[in-house]
Amino acid sequence: MTEANGAAPEAPQVRMQVLAQYVRDLSFENVLAQKGLSGGEVQPDIQVAVSLDARKRAAEHQYEVTSKYRVTSRNKATGETLFLVELDYAGVFHIQGVAEDQLHPFLLIECPRILFPFVRRIVSDVTRDGGFPALNIDMVDFLALYRQELARRLEAQKTAQPATA
Repeated sequence: MTEANGAAPEAPQVRMQVLAQYVRDLSFENVLAQKGLSGGEVQPDIQVAVSLDARKRAAEHQYEVTSKYRVTSRNKATGETLFLVELDYAGVFHIQGVAEDQLHPFLLIECPRILFPFVRRIVSDVTRDGGFPALNIDMVDFLALYRQELARRLEAQKTAQPATA
């Protein structure tokens, strides 16, 4: 469809604003120190688990997106846990101009991507302040994470439905 002047109609302009961001929950456990172990020969194996959640807020066009990170460091040699960081980091976003069918991926891909540098700094500071070298977690591919979650849900739906003959 073209307008009277021959130009294609413009798609609505996407407008996103970060209204707030905050630590919802933070926990750091220095298991190494609690057990009274020395830091001698330690080769850390770092595992990072990420989960995401988004919800509509009461105000029009406002959404809260929460990224949950669980960072576990284990000694490669013994398998003993060295430290554990659990961080729930949230952002409140004002979003307009995103098509309804694109809103869910936008909330769970773009919004966490904007929050990630702040999460990375917090994890780095907490591990350093907890007695370990500062940990700069690797970038998270939120698109791949989103696709994995969609595939997991699709598989769960398939297994939940009884087979019909």
